Amino acid sequence: MAKTETLHVFWHPDVLKHDMGMAAFEIPPYPFLAVAEKHTEGPDRVRNMLSILKDGPLAKQIKWHKGRQATRDELLTFHTPGFLADLERVTKSKGRGKWYTRTTLFTPKSYGPVKAAAGTAIAAMDHMLDGKGKLTYALVRPPGHHASPDTADGYCFLNNTALAAQRAIERGAKRVAILDWDVHHGNGTQEGFYHRNDVLTVSFHMDHGAWHPKFHPQTGKANEVGKGRGKGFNLNVPLPMGTSDSGYLKAMREIVVPAVNAYKPEVILVANGQDANQFDPNGRQLVTMAGFRALADEARKLAQKHTGGRLVAVQEGGYQVTYAALCMHATLEGFLNTGPLLKDEIAFYPDDLSHAAPAIAAIKRTRGKALGRAAR
Repeated sequence: MAKTETLHVFWHPDVLKHDMGMAAFEIPPYPFLAVAEKHTEGPDRVRNMLSILKDGPLAKQIKWHKGRQATRDELLTFHTPGFLADLERVTKSKGRGKWYTRTTLFTPKSYGPVKAAAGTAIAAMDHMLDGKGKLTYALVRPPGHHASPDTADGYCFLNNTALAAQRAIERGAKRVAILDWDVHHGNGTQEGFYHRNDVLTVSFHMDHGAWHPKFHPQTGKANEVGKGRGKGFNLNVPLPMGTSDSGYLKAMREIVVPAVNAYKPEVILVANGQDANQFDPNGRQLVTMAGFRALADEARKLAQKHTGGRLVAVQEGGYQVTYAALCMHATLEGFLNTGPLLKDEIAFYPDDLSHAAPAIAAIKRTRGKALGRAAR
């Protein structure tokens, strides 16, 4: 086994305080049903992630660090003053709060928790940049990758991963790569860096298309490659529903790894969602613990090649409170190169590459056409 690495985990308990109440997936409970569901994006999902890290087989390799709230000036490095002012107005309001979309409730008590998530992600980045740890992980919620500079969307208000990337740029990094394998398109991250060449944004996602003309107009298709200076520096990998481990790995190895190698990043960030797992209520993909472990292993190899092994991960989605925690643990096993430490006793859908392979070939063709050359 390779030399044992330490995983530096950043955590702030205030992230548990954001509460969107009861909802059947994304709509209020039906009055004629006897049992109401908790909202999918609830604190229980990260409570399980927290507990598996404290009590599971990785516990001895983890060093814990306290997160913090982001300052307003830090939030303004990615978000607009008008958007932050709107969030601040909600904190002073009475009543339930503001539904930015029907999936995304910001309550008067939400600003502290979302600032804690953003600040904890920035703190994880600073720790790595300061040379205090090669592998850092911000265990945060709510997720952030749907939040653009001036919109909230898809449970997301502040873009934790984008803010961490921006921190690296402000501290002198010339090229940052973001690998986002959350099951949904990282539209907010794409939007924020779409005209820039100092951040390579990569999004693996279920091919769900645009879901809102205002908050999520981006399609996530392979022909969205960036504009102006940013042309070629946005890479979308829209995978068909039902894509399993082999499809994700084929896309990683044949599309993403070559693009990252060509970019030669100085910093690698992973938007670390596990909602592409087989049982997630918000996804229709079939990735297992082994698949997440293998994706993380590929990211680890990229970090070894380009950044001296330095990598920052920020938690995004993952909503099945048991299996998402197990998949998160497997992901960290991949980053740490430990091999499997937990047995997967849950996954059972077969690993079938047959319908993902043509889609991956089409992604290559579409991206190449949009760039006017062979896709890199």
